[in-house]
Amino acid sequence: MSLTWTPAIDRALAVAARCHAGQTRKDDPTPYIAHPVAVAMIVSDFTDDQDVAVAALLHDVLEDVPPSVYSADDMTAEFGERVTELVRGVSEEKTAGEETPPWRVRKEGYLATLAEDSEQCLLISAADKIHNLRSMVTAHEHLGEDMWGIFNAGPQEKLWFYNAIAETVAERLGDCAATRQLRQAVDDVAALVPAA
Repeated sequence: MSLTWTPAIDRALAVAARCHAGQTRKDDPTPYIAHPVAVAMIVSDFTDDQDVAVAALLHDVLEDVPPSVYSADDMTAEFGERVTELVRGVSEEKTAGEETPPWRVRKEGYLATLAEDSEQCLLISAADKIHNLRSMVTAHEHLGEDMWGIFNAGPQEKLWFYNAIAETVAERLGDCAATRQLRQAVDDVAALVPAA
C-alpha cells in the first residue's frame, strides 16, 4: 500500500494547501502542508482506504482553520460525511479564532475521544503522532535541549500524552504496523527527555 494519486487525493491536497497557507511547523520554517502530506503517506502504509488518506490530508483543518474559511459543512459537501467524521474524530476541542482551552484539558479530551474512535481514526492519529515524534527527533538533532522550548508543554507532559496515545492504539488495534511504528517513535523521543 502506498499513497496513490486520485482526484479525491488531489482535491484534498489542494484544500489542505490552501487552508494551511502561510503556516509553518513549530520546529523549523517548513511550510505546514508538509505535515498532512507526511501523515497521509504514513497512514497509506497501514490501509488502502482512500477516505482515510483524504482525512489524513485534512486532519488539522477543522481545528486550525476558522469555519469562515473552511467549515465541516464545506468538507462534507466536497468529500462526504465519512471523511468529515474521520477528521472530527482526530480533532481537538478547539476552533481557530476562538479561545483555546488549556493544553492538558485539550489532550485529555483528545484521549477520551480516541478511546471510543473508529479503527480508521486510530490509524490517522497514529500516523499523525508518528510524524510529530519523528520531527521532534530531527529537531533535537539540530536544536538540542532548546527543542523542548518550542512546545506548549514540557518534555514530561509531551511524553505522557504520546505514551497514552500509544497505549490506546495498542489496546484497540493490537499488534500491527501502526502500533509498532508509534511505539518505536515514542521510545525514540523518550530517550531524549531530560531527567525530571
